Amino acid sequence: MALPLIYNARSVKVRWASTTIAVLGIAGVVAIFVAMLSMARGFQATLVASGSPANAIVRRGGSLSEMESAISLDQIRVITDTPGVMRSSEGIPLISPEVVLVASLPQKTTGAYALVQVRGVSARALEVRETINIAAGRYFRPGIAEVVVGSNVAHMYRNCGLGDTAHFGGRNWTVVGILDSGGSAFDSEIWCDAILLNQTYSRPASMYQAATVKLSSPEELFAFKQGLTSDPRMTVEVEREVDYYERQSQVVTTMIRVLGFLVVFIMAIGAVFGALNTMYSAVAARYREIATIRSLGFGSGSIIISFLLESVFIALIGGVIGCLAVLPINGYTASTLNFQTFSSLAFAFRVTPDLLAEGMLFALLMGIVGGLFPAIRAARLPVAIALRSL
Repeated sequence: MALPLIYNARSVKVRWASTTIAVLGIAGVVAIFVAMLSMARGFQATLVASGSPANAIVRRGGSLSEMESAISLDQIRVITDTPGVMRSSEGIPLISPEVVLVASLPQKTTGAYALVQVRGVSARALEVRETINIAAGRYFRPGIAEVVVGSNVAHMYRNCGLGDTAHFGGRNWTVVGILDSGGSAFDSEIWCDAILLNQTYSRPASMYQAATVKLSSPEELFAFKQGLTSDPRMTVEVEREVDYYERQSQVVTTMIRVLGFLVVFIMAIGAVFGALNTMYSAVAARYREIATIRSLGFGSGSIIISFLLESVFIALIGGVIGCLAVLPINGYTASTLNFQTFSSLAFAFRVTPDLLAEGMLFALLMGIVGGLFPAIRAARLPVAIALRSL
């Protein structure tokens, strides 16, 4: 025989002060838990969105990122002639040899300098990456000190708005366009002519760091990779672009999750102790009441289930409040250092339904842990002694 739920609801209402403390503790833990997961999810989504399944990235063999890679102009010519490369209506291969560097620019809000990724690209970079558009202004002209900047760069850094003059590499660059890549990592980059960027930083004009290739179809990757890796002149890594950026996200997302779980674990211990205190207080205050219920025929199992339900009810209220509290950060833009490129990357928090469900499950777990031992204690109260004191 189970105790009616109205009994637990009345108990929560009567002991509202201690219940409120437990609810707020669990709400805080759930809010931090979901916020950290949404931060990691947003960072990963930003990088993964940068890649296309129809594109391939070619780097030096053994290199893990573009920053570590080096590809010569002769190798670029070999890549251009490899089967599987899409060609434009004019028959021109859609390949963008690229140079990747970092520049230090002052932030608008604090004036502090941060590292921004500068990508030297070809005139056909927008044809290779079809998801990127010029939201305002125009594309830069090859051979001229002009740049197009990502929307996040224009928003976050000084002298990076349309028509402004940015200074890096000892040269003044005119901002002639704003890139819109739909929230990908390219919104945090500056693009300019690759040959001019090499000249600015006194690098060999015939040396690049990677080449992004648009394939005739996503299925052509295997044949394209086979064609390059079997060529004795080439020692390269060939990877689908979307896979490359997903791998790039793993270091930072893992770090965010590990640090987040450590913080949440410590906070969860406090929240569970709060729930334990609330439930133990409820047991102590209802000593005679529980004995009376036992004498009416309710067994130990019914008492345990009743107190567990009460603890879970308190925890779920805290979980709902915590999830509601974290909803406003959905879409909030923050920036962090991408350890693969050593540059600042802006990303948006992503509070998704599955993360909210994980937050509620975590609250449920805290409720069960916080209510189990007080429930067992309530079930073991000596009935006869308690009834004599009535």
